[in-house]
Amino acid sequence: MQTSLSARYKDTPLGREADRVLRSCVHCGFCNATCPTYQLLGDELDGPRGRIYQIKQVLEGQPATASLQQHLDRCLTCRACETTCPSGVEYHRLLDIGRELVEQQVPRSFLQHRYRRLLQYLFGDSGRMRALLFIARLARPLLPGPLKKRIPVAGKIPRITPGTHQRNMLLLDGCVQPAAAPQINNSAIQVFDRLGITLNIIPQAGCCGALHHHLSDSEAARQRARANIDAWWPHIENGAEAIVITASGCAPMVKDYGQLLADDSAYAERAARTGALARDISEVLRDEDLARLGTKNTGRIAFHSPCSLQHGQQLNGVVEGLLSAAGFTLVPVRDPHLCCGSAGTYSILQPELSTQLRSNKLHALQEKHPELIATANIGCLLHLQQQAGVPVRHWIELLANA
Repeated sequence: MQTSLSARYKDTPLGREADRVLRSCVHCGFCNATCPTYQLLGDELDGPRGRIYQIKQVLEGQPATASLQQHLDRCLTCRACETTCPSGVEYHRLLDIGRELVEQQVPRSFLQHRYRRLLQYLFGDSGRMRALLFIARLARPLLPGPLKKRIPVAGKIPRITPGTHQRNMLLLDGCVQPAAAPQINNSAIQVFDRLGITLNIIPQAGCCGALHHHLSDSEAARQRARANIDAWWPHIENGAEAIVITASGCAPMVKDYGQLLADDSAYAERAARTGALARDISEVLRDEDLARLGTKNTGRIAFHSPCSLQHGQQLNGVVEGLLSAAGFTLVPVRDPHLCCGSAGTYSILQPELSTQLRSNKLHALQEKHPELIATANIGCLLHLQQQAGVPVRHWIELLANA
């Protein structure tokens, strides 16, 4: 694609990055075939090709509009288009740039702005999330059905006393997950303990920053990245093998710390090293001898592969292989590449589109009558759980309880 960036952006790091991505796009439109919002709305401007062209116009000097902002807001950042693209266009990088520029040119209303910052405040801190869920669970019996379903029930936390092992890794605790489903990371600790690996949660490390980043608060995202790097760095220097992440939605963010802080001279080198150590839990277990777990199962499950796992990290099929090796029977799932509609705060900010996507996904997941649905991301789990007819669990829980 030919570009003619305005002088305002042409010789800036942002402009050069955007120009690189734009020039790799041949405008073929293959991306629209796998775009969830394009499939629902049928509008070229709500597909990757249309969004790319609109961002290009802003970079070439056309003023951003509220309409463009809406089209960018509707994007799930699922990155299915990147998996489909024959030219390897890094659409998510251009989307981040476009959202940042549009946010600067088209101020949101006071209420919209405060609402988005409230979401960051509540969901970006595990302590506040625990307090919010405690109150919500107390009020749950009094709430109408639709609201009641949005409040996750407290999960059972496995009681374990892990041993001390020579091999050590760090475990990202996160923000929403330790409050809404603490059994997930506890299950991970249990599984790794049986494999002779100590997983350490560092209390000072929290939200990965993805929540802030996708709400166009790039500086808050960088602050979260710096805080996590500071918390982890002494342990990295002492030889921690990896930073293990059980929420697949957090893994791409931590892996991108090097790029996020590339212009920060105080953090750039440590950020790159931290990002290089980040591993989705499936990546780590793929390389371990799981026969040591002694698991053998016969349950029929449907696996929902989150977008962040199959598109963001290109790990499609890894978890499925681990579950099959453990003895589970995986039922076929139609259109597994499509998003469930969770996408961080998307289900809150775009409820109509999110609900349609969830309905479609649950129909596909449940049409072969599985005993349960397994997934790899806390956001997808909580979102699907609200309407699923069978239990929805994180796949690491299945290995821990086998």
